Amino acid sequence: MHVTHLSLADFRSYARAEVELGPGVSSFIGPNGQGKTNLVEAIGYLATLGSHRVSTDAPLVRMGAERAVVRAAVTEGDRRQLVELEVNPGRANRARLNRSAQVRPRDVLGVVRTVLFAPEDLHLVKGDPGDRRRFLDELVTARAPRLAGVRSDYDRVLRQRNSLLRSAAMARRHGGRGADLSTLDVWDQHLARFGAELLAQRLSLVAALRPLADKAYETLAPGGGPVGLEYRGPVAELGGASREELYELLLGALGEARKQEIERGVTLVGPHRDDLLLRLGEFPAKGYASHGESWSLALALRLASFALLREEGPQPVLVLDDVFAELDGRRRERLAELVAPGEQVLVTAAVPEDVPGLLAGARFAVTEGRVERE
Repeated sequence: MHVTHLSLADFRSYARAEVELGPGVSSFIGPNGQGKTNLVEAIGYLATLGSHRVSTDAPLVRMGAERAVVRAAVTEGDRRQLVELEVNPGRANRARLNRSAQVRPRDVLGVVRTVLFAPEDLHLVKGDPGDRRRFLDELVTARAPRLAGVRSDYDRVLRQRNSLLRSAAMARRHGGRGADLSTLDVWDQHLARFGAELLAQRLSLVAALRPLADKAYETLAPGGGPVGLEYRGPVAELGGASREELYELLLGALGEARKQEIERGVTLVGPHRDDLLLRLGEFPAKGYASHGESWSLALALRLASFALLREEGPQPVLVLDDVFAELDGRRRERLAELVAPGEQVLVTAAVPEDVPGLLAGARFAVTEGRVERE
């Protein structure tokens, strides 16, 4: 799979941009703040419906514009598709596929698949559990785009359930009789049903990633492992459990936590509270790993993601956003060796010297929002 053309309208710093791309390596070179990352961010947005830099859509729209449009032509073997997303902050985003009638944005998931390496990846090791949950869920959705609907349904039920619990907690604090909780059992069932599906997918993903991450880390930092990945949650210990068993376990855990949840006004059990524990050797990576070890582990997770997606479907586009400047010479060369065979590799760098010689290919100069092939 590779992107052959990228078109932007009012996306980030670009009023308009048209970029012709091909297979192999393409590097975008220019000083910081000129718009290099905006280009690869747009491709990542088509793949995940989200940005690796911000959590909301508003910053993606150019100052003074009402909306942004990202469009890409994608080739996969003999198949060619055109995918388009219209970003409307504060309103529903819109999507088109092959210029046809409008489809839901989540219906275009899978047309573009990416694995993105970025400085923000350090959060996978050093950041909060939410960073690692997002990593898992984006990869789950890349493996099976239909899971985007499950994630959406889970989030919707969670909001409704939290609203009910907050009402109950506030009423109790003010001496009232409390909110009507007669529907809480129904919300428990919905949350457990969608949660069991999401949990099953996460557990399967972690099991598949373990050997791949360990192998990638050994290549990047020989002798520094082994790498351990352990899913943490109230019912995560039963990795071989069926979805029905996970449903019953989640339902039971919700029942046990109900009194505390009503007191605190928030849902305390479910995939939204779980974490992925990363280990190097016998110790948790967070708090123990050095800066270099943390970088290698974050890169290993991305390389493992690429290997997994490549095994299961079309080879994803590899995006390396200002990564090489963060690495020492040894890690830089080893990473270049690992990604160079990719069908399409997109690299951003402030200066040409940051791009390893092994990744020679097409080069684009990016200056003040202009993209010109050298």
